[in-house]
Amino acid sequence: MSFSLANRFTASISMAGALASAMLFMAPAHAQDSPMSLSDRVARLEQQQQNQGQTRVDQLNQMQQMQSQMQQMQGQIEELQHQLQQLQDQSKAQYTDLDSRVGRLEKGGSANPGPAAAGSTPTPANAASAPANATTAAPPAPSGPAESAADKAAALTAYNTAFKSLRAGDYVSSSRGFREFIQKYPNDALTSNAFYWLGESYYATTNYQVAVEAFKHLLSQYPQSDKAPDALLKLGYSQLQMKQTDAGTATLKSVLAKYPNSNAAKLARERLSRLSQQPAH
Repeated sequence: MSFSLANRFTASISMAGALASAMLFMAPAHAQDSPMSLSDRVARLEQQQQNQGQTRVDQLNQMQQMQSQMQQMQGQIEELQHQLQQLQDQSKAQYTDLDSRVGRLEKGGSANPGPAAAGSTPTPANAASAPANATTAAPPAPSGPAESAADKAAALTAYNTAFKSLRAGDYVSSSRGFREFIQKYPNDALTSNAFYWLGESYYATTNYQVAVEAFKHLLSQYPQSDKAPDALLKLGYSQLQMKQTDAGTATLKSVLAKYPNSNAAKLARERLSRLSQQPAH
């Protein structure tokens, strides 16, 4: 009996020991699983924060790139505005020069669009006493029929309309008006004036080649015109604008030689002085 109880007690102790050992064995495994899972969660959170941080960095880089592009665009806009202002200043200077000379011509009567305008040639005081066979520099007589009073009035109206457009700065309308005037009234006393202002209209719009043609036509067909000095001057200006420096310089020098006391000669002298001060290329 005692032996049986002892055996049972011993078996109980052995079973308790086995259970304790099993519990001790299982406990570390559970302890190991729990920290690994927590580490994974921490690592995942850190990765998420890192991704969010990278996203913010990317967004900041994009914003900086956009700011840089905006600054570049602003610089380009300012440069375009500067170029536009230069063009406006150049156009204003050309128009101011044109308006000033038109005003002087009007005060002096040479720009007055009347029958005594630059298309006519003044008669020398000693013409009546000249011999019959004397050679004069009078321009050829008009080949067409004489204008009637109505034609003269219509021609004057057309001329004034084109001239008004020129004074208003509407160079497209003025050039069209002067071309139509020349075609319709080729023998009018104002035709030489019309050629000059036609050239001025083209010059003001930087159409220098066509301006050259208008000025050259005036100089060849109306050499005695009061507009000849200014036409020769603007011919030189146009050549310079087209980078024909030698031809332009020679033309301006011819203004000094042919019309030394004219206002055109004064302007030619000033332009030649500026050219001489420019560095050689």
